[in-house]
Amino acid sequence: MFVVPEYNYGMSAPLKNAIDYLHSEWHYKPVGFVSYGGVSAGTRGVQMAKQVVTSLKMFPLFEAVQIPFVRQFMGEDGGFHPNEELETGMVAMLAELEKLALAMRPLQAD
Repeated sequence: MFVVPEYNYGMSAPLKNAIDYLHSEWHYKPVGFVSYGGVSAGTRGVQMAKQVVTSLKMFPLFEAVQIPFVRQFMGEDGGFHPNEELETGMVAMLAELEKLALAMRPLQAD
């Protein structure tokens, strides 16, 4: 699972660097995305990342968690406090991630 901010309508440079550096370790593995940002909730960064991970033999999930205006979910304690919609989305994404990871395990043996 990648947590993706949006940077200038795309994915951040540190994320791209991590994907490039570790791509062979991630062949045939599913990828879930949690994105955050302002009005777009980081979705443009995810769209760019999906193109990259697909070309490197990773499989992005359809299910994702998008957090719009992320500061509204930050408490005075500095912690993240998701609403019910975000929690439901995370549960759905993790369930799909588990299913796909189990199905793809035989491909990772090579």
